[in-house]
Amino acid sequence: MDIKRLTPTISVSPQIGPDHAAEIAAAGFRTVICNRPDSENPPELHAAQIRAAVEAEGLTFLELPFDSRSLTVDVVVKLREMFQSAEAPVLAYCRTGTRSTNAWALTQAGSIPPQDIIAAAAAAGYDVSGLAPYLAQTITA
Repeated sequence: MDIKRLTPTISVSPQIGPDHAAEIAAAGFRTVICNRPDSENPPELHAAQIRAAVEAEGLTFLELPFDSRSLTVDVVVKLREMFQSAEAPVLAYCRTGTRSTNAWALTQAGSIPPQDIIAAAAAAGYDVSGLAPYLAQTITA
């Protein structure tokens, strides 16, 4: 697994599988958020299989799947609410971690200076600088 920390309480990773659940729990995560639609995965990587493995480790599993075309204001607001209410630390995953990182960046818009959001993502290996025009404004539904 290739887990990248964005903040002390939020990390992202590329696609996980059921076989990663014990490692995720051992790393101290309390909540896992799936941002990848099942339609992008073979059945063995569908959210239900990962949910079962994650929950068997005593962790919480949440789903908010989206793709680049369906990353809307509503998704950003829902993900922000998930990050705020979930037991931390939280691991969000998608195909490469980019989608989860972009969405995380947008959840921080208006509350953290844009350059800090961009720097946190860059430190994790993700480039969100293209979102800069949106990161200075608070995104609300």
